[in-house]
Amino acid sequence: MDHSTVSARKLKKPNRAWIRSFEEGGGPRYQQIAQQIIEAVRDGVLRSGDRLPPQRVLAQDMGVDLTTVTRGYNEVRLAGLLDAHGAGGTYISSSLDDRGRSTDLSMNIPPLLGSESFTRMMQSGLAQVQERVGDAALMSYHVGPGAKVDREAAAMWLEPIVGRVSSDRLLVCSGAQSALSAIILAYSQPGDVVAAESLTYPGLLAACRVLQRRVVSVATDQEGMVPEDLDRVCKERQPKLVYLVPTIQNPTATTMSAQRREQIYAVASRHGVAIIEDDPYWLIAGDAAPPIATIAERDGKIPVFYVSTLSKCLAPGLRTAYVLMPKSEGMELMLDALRAITLMPHQGAVSIATSWIRSGQAKDMLQKIRHELGQRQKLAAKILPGIQYAHPHGLHLWLALSSKTNQYRLIQAAQEQGLGVANSDAFSVQERAPNAIRLSLGGAADQGSLVTALEKLSEILGAADAPLKRLVIV
Repeated sequence: MDHSTVSARKLKKPNRAWIRSFEEGGGPRYQQIAQQIIEAVRDGVLRSGDRLPPQRVLAQDMGVDLTTVTRGYNEVRLAGLLDAHGAGGTYISSSLDDRGRSTDLSMNIPPLLGSESFTRMMQSGLAQVQERVGDAALMSYHVGPGAKVDREAAAMWLEPIVGRVSSDRLLVCSGAQSALSAIILAYSQPGDVVAAESLTYPGLLAACRVLQRRVVSVATDQEGMVPEDLDRVCKERQPKLVYLVPTIQNPTATTMSAQRREQIYAVASRHGVAIIEDDPYWLIAGDAAPPIATIAERDGKIPVFYVSTLSKCLAPGLRTAYVLMPKSEGMELMLDALRAITLMPHQGAVSIATSWIRSGQAKDMLQKIRHELGQRQKLAAKILPGIQYAHPHGLHLWLALSSKTNQYRLIQAAQEQGLGVANSDAFSVQERAPNAIRLSLGGAADQGSLVTALEKLSEILGAADAPLKRLVIV
């Protein structure tokens, strides 16, 4: 709310119309005070600029101590509804309907989806598809590894990452989630163990849960999966597969060095365990070491399934991902699994992706997205304290919270202010997750919207600590 509006209301008498008696069994009294205020805002009894009674006066009126009222007001502040002016009074800062558009900081969505550049690229891609409207093949079944032209485009897209590979070893899939599920289904059995980083991609956890595989946690450090702990897990649990995200890891944003990738491959090779290398951010990073799959290319001791999706570096709506199959593996097991899961990708979307890659538009857009993410990461670094890990061009960052901050209250307060935030539980293999959140920077429509969202989150973080500090004093 504009502070001039609040200033104009400073002499207004406190609005007491919202005050009700406490309910027996209605929970702690400070929470009942907060709930009464929030409900009054929702019902229009309290409006933007309305003044609340001074805390001491309200405490006397309601028959509670000052601390109870202070805690109640702090709960409302966490919800983003209070504007405190010290001796000038406490005012309702906004209604629940006028807090602006929501900003999703929870989903890893590339930026610029609504930009003019992306719109022009979409129009070009759709024009390519429109030229094939009379081609019955476009809307027919496409069961198999993908059309030759699409697999050749995949090889072109992956060449900066893995070097030149035969398009015959590439599968076109309906997104990375389908690819991961198919690999797990094809190369393990119900009850088998999948080793993964202690914090990992939720899609992997969901696939293993549905397919009845057991995910076992491997310790991590500032470079990701720790080789020594992977060795221990392999000895003790005999995993069938090792899953990892080596570049701008999701959610922690760590990136493995070349040496660490060699070490992980060596441990897996020693135990004969295949690796799923999920690598959606390699091209965004621009400075990552060669994938583990390239080590397998020259060594060939164990299979490494390399998965690269366009969802994180171009657009989720393409639902297009590529799998580079190990030299030692044929296609049939994977094709059977893909048929069981999705049958086939959407050929219209795949054709758009292929046209973008062949024309060079995909590469140009990727560079624009990298630049935009670089700007957004700089903004986040200025606004937010406590960033534990981030990459200069990363789509997300990992924000450690104070031990005094309750992440669930924080997330609830953020949601009430229109901010989507991902909590650590969503990524945790273990029952106990760290006190941290993942923030995605691509969902905001533009840099201005992102700044507004991050500043709002910073205020919530500050308010989240304050009540607990005062409680310690009391």
